Amino acid sequence: MKIKRNIALSDTGFVFNPSSGDSFSTNPIGMEIIKMLKENKSKEEIKKQILTVYMTDEATFEKDFYDFGNMLTKLNLMETPEVKK
Repeated sequence: MKIKRNIALSDTGFVFNPSSGDSFSTNPIGMEIIKMLKENKSKEEIKKQILTVYMTDEATFEKDFYDFGNMLTKLNLMETPEVKK
């Protein structure tokens, strides 16, 4: 999962996509995940951090991370993989 490089994120959880002009807000955990995605952290690195800091279990993280990733994709905030011909 890679978030688009031009996505801006404020310290208060405000997310801005300059390509579309759309803006969104997220909670502190979502903000932390987006920051780690911008730093090109792997899913495993993100999972380790979230499980260490927050009171959640691995199964809940997996489901929530999958759902959050789908939402970011639908909001056009994620890089789309290039199709090789």
